[in-house]
Amino acid sequence: MRFSKDERGGIIGRLVAVVAFLVVALVVYVLWAVLPNITKLLTENKQLRLAITNLTQEDTIGYAKVIWQGERDGYPGVKFTRLVFVETDRNNKRKEVLRKEYEIEGDVIHFDALIVKFGNKVVMDGKEKALYLWRRVYGDHTSPDQGFPIETEGTEPDRYSGLLEEGSKSLTVFQRLVNPLFAPQKDKFWSEIWKLSHDKDKLSDIGVAAIYGNVVYNQMIQGKIYVFKISPNGNLFPEEIPDPSPPPIPQSPPPPLPIKPYGERLYDKTIEGTKTVIEKIDSWIPEPTGK
Repeated sequence: MRFSKDERGGIIGRLVAVVAFLVVALVVYVLWAVLPNITKLLTENKQLRLAITNLTQEDTIGYAKVIWQGERDGYPGVKFTRLVFVETDRNNKRKEVLRKEYEIEGDVIHFDALIVKFGNKVVMDGKEKALYLWRRVYGDHTSPDQGFPIETEGTEPDRYSGLLEEGSKSLTVFQRLVNPLFAPQKDKFWSEIWKLSHDKDKLSDIGVAAIYGNVVYNQMIQGKIYVFKISPNGNLFPEEIPDPSPPPIPQSPPPPLPIKPYGERLYDKTIEGTKTVIEKIDSWIPEPTGK
């Protein structure tokens, strides 16, 4: 069968229209399936719900110790505290996933955390689960909003790296296709979870409770390790233990970290460093109990 030039043109035009319609339909479907709102994602995506359900109860979520305390030139009578903060892997407390160093005015240090608890509408086994996200650190002479970040807000914390992939392990290929959990969905999950630090009731209607401003503060001294523990009711508290390898007391102050002045007062200073996973960490991290 032969078509005239005009007929061929009409057929090609209709084919182009059909292809364009299919492309638009595919884009709309992808946007609907891959980027649902956070409520739909938390209550309907089986992979995500399984990942949250698989969260294990944690008892330790961080460590800190003082490596220097003293005065700085130009600030007579002002005490500064240089400290190291470390987070370890959820499943291996001898594996470091984050390390940051801070120098803070004073010796009373505040560690600000966000606790996110998931209830029955999200968790599949009926047992409440929780995420613990470190927000910032600051001293008594610093307002919280001028504190320095520990985790990068809006992104997947290093301690929970790979968490969202764990929900797919018990699903069939078909179940994964029906309930996809792609990178944009994972990014949306973490972005929305971090937003709870500014609006704790944002997801309360689906049983997600946020407790922010959960500040652990302590007067920190050399010769101690501060282990940040989780109590049975889910609150944070520091446990002090002797440092088995305390740093030698330096004869002179170490080189200062980059400073960030606000007005005439010198506030907290930090080195961000590179977020890397280190298989072997310093001997001052205590061995897990029961092992």
